[in-house]
Amino acid sequence: MRFLRYGPAGAEKPGVLDDQGRIRDLSGVIPDLAGAVLTRLDSVVGDIAELPVVAGAPRLGPPVAGTGKMLCIGLNYTDHAAETGAKPPREPILFMKATSAIQGPDDPIVLPRGATATDWEVELGVVIGRPAKHVPEDRALDHVAGYCVVNDVSERDFQKHRGGQWTKGKSCDSFGPVGPWLVTPDEAGDPQTLALWCEVNGDRRQNGSTADMIFGVSHLIAYLSDFMTLHPGDIIATGTPAGVALGMAEPAFLKPGDRLRLGVAGLGEQNAQIVAPH
Repeated sequence: MRFLRYGPAGAEKPGVLDDQGRIRDLSGVIPDLAGAVLTRLDSVVGDIAELPVVAGAPRLGPPVAGTGKMLCIGLNYTDHAAETGAKPPREPILFMKATSAIQGPDDPIVLPRGATATDWEVELGVVIGRPAKHVPEDRALDHVAGYCVVNDVSERDFQKHRGGQWTKGKSCDSFGPVGPWLVTPDEAGDPQTLALWCEVNGDRRQNGSTADMIFGVSHLIAYLSDFMTLHPGDIIATGTPAGVALGMAEPAFLKPGDRLRLGVAGLGEQNAQIVAPH
């Protein structure tokens, strides 16, 4: 199934898409797509035809609420590591993106003050549905509530030249578009066979496959669960394929007015405009 959250920012309601692509309201069934609800997504809907249809085309928010951690994996595609001049890592590279960066899939991406090198990164997002601690790899996918599209927007100057870890360049407000949908594992299929792509102003810049991950989803969940408990609602952004601005011979970083369109097969797409700092 394809779950979502719709409505004004900070006041979203839970919903689900029916077979005709219409939003059905779930607010009378569950309080939100968060916490313990994520452990039982297969049983919350009932007869979808009995749910109210939402009129119009409301704004979509991030498809999961109450995210405690957004865990991001760096250099997880060999071609992306190569384009940035890095060696493929021997273990997953982990950094954190502040949860305050999370927003809806089509919300404007606001360049931070002082930005000179803001970049795009289409990624497969994994949403945890059951607590995971020291999970063996062969049972790791049992802890997945669903999958989604993530854009790991990155200000490369902050990331590379402002000292410390990558988090400074990854956590600016609006740098974590998530959605449009949270797609359950039965509908998403094998997470290692999904095409993912990104276009900037209509030009295809990224065109990859999750089959090319260095560390697959099962390995990442098991690996991360050895360092910390993964809780329902936590999001893992699993890395990006080649085609980012940083890897270009003459980088064309994002500027106000640019438009991003990106997606993952079966998980929907994002459409966002880049806007100047407030």
